[in-house]
Amino acid sequence: MAEFSWPEACILAVDDQVQNVNIIDRLLRRAGFDRVVTTTQPHNARPLFEEHKPDLVLLDLHMPGLDGFGVLDELSPLLPPDGYLPIVFITADADTHLKKRALSMGAKDFVNKPFDATEIVLRIRNLLEARYLYLALQAQNDVLEARVQERTGELEQAQLEILNRLSRAADFRDDDTMQHTERVGRLSAALARELGMHDEDVALLRLAAPLHDLGKIAVPDSILLKGGGLNDDEFGVVKTHTTIGARLLSGSTHPLLQMAEEIARTHHEQWDGSGYLQGLQGDAIPLVSRIVAVADVFDALTHRRTYKKSWPLSEVLDELNRQKGRQFDPAVVDALMRIMACGEVTVE
Repeated sequence: MAEFSWPEACILAVDDQVQNVNIIDRLLRRAGFDRVVTTTQPHNARPLFEEHKPDLVLLDLHMPGLDGFGVLDELSPLLPPDGYLPIVFITADADTHLKKRALSMGAKDFVNKPFDATEIVLRIRNLLEARYLYLALQAQNDVLEARVQERTGELEQAQLEILNRLSRAADFRDDDTMQHTERVGRLSAALARELGMHDEDVALLRLAAPLHDLGKIAVPDSILLKGGGLNDDEFGVVKTHTTIGARLLSGSTHPLLQMAEEIARTHHEQWDGSGYLQGLQGDAIPLVSRIVAVADVFDALTHRRTYKKSWPLSEVLDELNRQKGRQFDPAVVDALMRIMACGEVTVE
């Protein structure tokens, strides 16, 4: 830790007696303090404080018009709430009640009149040393906090990258472009925004939606990539991707993973209750899952897969409208139609 340099410290002295401020100025400059500001006008204390930003204030207790307590009241709003800026009262009054009042208002010490040159310099040096140590510790804490935030940001970025790679792992199985989950995330966020969800929830959904099919990594290729229809046993295996995905994402206290778990489990529930696995109906299905269901089907139909061709956009929109109130939440489908009409979403 660097040694404190006394000339750097600024001291403001407020005393209505000219001889007193002259004595204080002379004593402090002899002791090595180069930045000493004095005034005999109590009302000048605040503007001088604002101008010079002192490290310590010497304040006479008894002054006509505005006493030391009044000056301290004016300075109080300027004192750093989490800092250490010593206020030292100068007084010849031995009244303990006055001293207790001063201490309760934030004074750190007292200097008795008439001045003892050695005592006043030692008290000021000790208080300034304490201030310097406090500020140095605060600066060190700020540096450590910045480092913690930087490391936390790096960790969060790494976690997001891991989640992104997990979602792409599911894409790798049945999407030649490996962009399906990314597109579902963007479209889900756009739908959520159109439906009036809070910005924080929209941001979470943007990151959680791509994990909706994470459980597909456990579905065999012979079933996942099979052309034509699936038999009941095969479809039963496909259904397990919802519970597997939810289980992979479960147990976290992070809102992102909690949302992703919920979506993985329920994004194949249908508005009329005919979906899987719980047979949830209507508003019993989480809104984020109703949103992802529409985004997922829209993207799947508008893009080619190894086992199917892409549909024309007009046919996709017709199909989604036909499924309003059956497979899909009507409000979510309507939101999609609005953002498509204004060109907010295009098929890549």
